[in-house]
Amino acid sequence: MSPATPAVPSVHDLVRLRAEHPEAVAEAAARRKRRSLLRTADASAPDLNTGTGSGTAPGRRATGSAIDHPGRLMIIAADHPARGALAVGDRALAMANRFELLQRLCLALSRPGVDGVLASADVLEDLLLLGALEDKVVMGSMNRGGLAGAAFELDDRFTGHRPEDLVRHGFDAGKLLLRIDHEDPGSLDTLHAAARTIDAMAALRLPVFVEPFLCRRVDGRLRNELDAAAVATSIAIASGLGGTSAYTWLKVPVTEEPEDMARVMETSTLPAVLLGGEVGDDLDGAYKKWREALRLPTVRGLVVGRSLLYPVDGDVAGAVDTAVSLLQSGRDG
Repeated sequence: MSPATPAVPSVHDLVRLRAEHPEAVAEAAARRKRRSLLRTADASAPDLNTGTGSGTAPGRRATGSAIDHPGRLMIIAADHPARGALAVGDRALAMANRFELLQRLCLALSRPGVDGVLASADVLEDLLLLGALEDKVVMGSMNRGGLAGAAFELDDRFTGHRPEDLVRHGFDAGKLLLRIDHEDPGSLDTLHAAARTIDAMAALRLPVFVEPFLCRRVDGRLRNELDAAAVATSIAIASGLGGTSAYTWLKVPVTEEPEDMARVMETSTLPAVLLGGEVGDDLDGAYKKWREALRLPTVRGLVVGRSLLYPVDGDVAGAVDTAVSLLQSGRDG
């Protein structure tokens, strides 16, 4: 089997393969063609057009990354289900259909300029078996213990990928969520676990993307603070974690007042990517905020999930292509 040949031809064959040959995951990981985290302007983007089909592993096409946005990242996020966050807008279980999610992910990953994906182990392994991760950046989601809406949501333990798991599968980076509530003593445990994970990733020379928030409970529900002071404070805290920041990236939201982003992003010299978050029906408004923030010197890309995978108009390819175009316009701005 050649490296570009998927282990299964469609999402509906995954269950059979997983049941009959669990070793296929490790075999697919060993065959996967890897790439550097960032492409440079003179890097070549292969053109491997092989056709696509609904529910089928995507045909590989020229990524466009090296030409369209050298030194930048466009990552599709799909780690929400592992935290029990299945809603998209008013659709409470939109992400509960794994077969549909995988079809949407395969389509998104096949679009020119998409660099890779962020997901939990089960989703990444499905994509491996479908052959959708060839020449892509693969980011493992590390702490998924803080289940959405749970009383222990801030006790965000590392129940996902460990650093050694990322190395074993030949994945390229990890991501951790760091939510801090000044009124919750348990936040200190989260800080400590995050710091030690950053140390472990640095020892393995693996990039780790830290997604920090200051948050508080309002009527029993956890709310992330997105004002300038809160976002700047969270960035300062995250930047200082661990014994080295050499392999640390930041994954940050756009502030509630977008014009504050320039000042907020001066808090750290660490490279950062923007997270998509919940944008509701106003995807055009989100595009505008992302475009402006991408002009800032430390902002090196986008990590967006539900708003691109489940756009209101249903056009996944169109939503992804527009997001990719923002990386170029932001670089030229």
